[in-house]
Formats: sequence, structure tokens, C-alpha cells
Amino acid sequence: MPHPITAAILAGQAILKIYENDFDVYSKSDSSPLTEADLQAHKVIVAELEKTGIPILSEEGKDIPFSERSKWKQFWMVDPLDGTKEFVKRNGEFTVNIALIEDGRPVFGVIYVPVEKTLYVGEVGKGAVKFVNIHTVDDWKNAEGVALPMPHHRDHLVVVGSRSHMSPETEAFIANLQSLTPPNFPTSKPPNLQTPKPPHILSKGSSLKLCMVAEGTADVYPRFSPTMEWDTAAGDAICRAAGCEVVQYPSMKPMVYNKEELLNSWFVVRRLVV
Repeated sequence: MPHPITAAILAGQAILKIYENDFDVYSKSDSSPLTEADLQAHKVIVAELEKTGIPILSEEGKDIPFSERSKWKQFWMVDPLDGTKEFVKRNGEFTVNIALIEDGRPVFGVIYVPVEKTLYVGEVGKGAVKFVNIHTVDDWKNAEGVALPMPHHRDHLVVVGSRSHMSPETEAFIANLQSLTPPNFPTSKPPNLQTPKPPHILSKGSSLKLCMVAEGTADVYPRFSPTMEWDTAAGDAICRAAGCEVVQYPSMKPMVYNKEELLNSWFVVRRLVV
């Protein structure tokens, strides 16, 4: 039976075969990098998800006119290799992202981290889970995951930002957190800080930043530089399933998907369960 988790793991395996050898790097029309791993992962995922009969919108797929997409009530949103810059740097911080979108909302998401063999899965209304040591599809089928968020006890905020795309606006937002103390911290339910301390700032590549907020190792992820819908859809679903939220900034309204223009607005990911 076709399954998005199967697709993500198989794509991760295809990516690692290229990652472990020499590979060429090309430039797309927007000057962003592209490798054979992006293309191979796309082929693997599409081959699996096509069996579901649900339309697919992938970063590395063909351009689909909005006149056609706007009629979709349900579709797969795919980023075959999120974090190509991290892939090229060989730092392991890249992921496979697959989300199911219904009426503009992400309702299911899977993120696979090939190098770490870690799998994040979330279904809105049912919860989110993290699996470790997932090398194969059989590993996942026989694994028992840990529910997200996991408990974390600390006396400081943890802010995570992009390793390759930190903007001045994002840096200013993070700097402003230095002066914020509960209940002024921008979450509906701030962490229980007895003696507020300056936030710890972490850097991470790809959709791993959303995963960190979902699992509780980070409290907030501000992003005030360009991203596309396929960069965030899977992580958004996992965060929502874990009791967090991904909101547009500064309106603080939920993110919306399958817009005519697939560019995301600025956004903030924040924990609401602590």
C-alpha cells in the first residue's frame, strides 16, 4: 500500500547514495543549488505517491497553473531535498518533506532526516511522533516512536534560526527577545521561567528548525526571509499536531497553502505546549 512515510524513507536512501560520493551542483533559475539527489528523490517520491491518486505539487516537479491547482481540495506538497545548501556543505542538516494539504491547511506531515536516520510524523488532531534509528521502511513499521513534544525543563528560552538564510529582520526579532520576559514572550503559554535569562540562540538547516520546536528542544523559530510553501508544509503539520503553531508575521494568522503565489509570508513558529 502506498504511503508518504515509505516515500520519504526511500527518497532518503536515494539521497544518501549520492551524498556518500562525489556529485555535481547546478544552479536553478533563481540561482539556488540543485543536485542529482534532488532529482532522484523527486522521482522516488512521485513514483510512490502517484499510486494514491492524489495530485502532487513538488519543488522539483513541473509548474502547475493555479487555474488547475485551485480546484484541488487535497494534494501532496513535496520538497524532495530540503536544505540543498546543507547537502552541498555535507553537514547532514537536510531533510525529505512530504505534507498532505486539505483546503489550504496542512493536515499530515512527514520529515525524514537521512543522515541522522530520524523520522518525524504528525497528523493534526491525532498527535506527532519522533522515530530514531530508521534506516529502512521495515525499521519504521517495527518501531515505537516517542510522542511530541518531549518534556524539557530549562530556565531560558531557546530560539532557533536558519544556518544559511539569517536576515537582519530575523536577527532584530531575536535581539528583541532579550528584553522580553513572561508574560510578554510571544506565545500564548510561555515557558515557566523562574528567573528569566537571555535566550539561547541555535542555528540549524532545513525543516529541522520546525522539528526542534515541535519536539520541544526550541521554543520559537522566527523566519523573516523568503521561503516557499514546500519548505514549511510538512513541518507546519507536525508542529500543529504537536500543539505548536506556525503563524504569519506580523498578522499572527495561520499559514495558508496552495496560494496563487507559492512564496510564504514571514512567519513565526512557537510552542504552545510546555
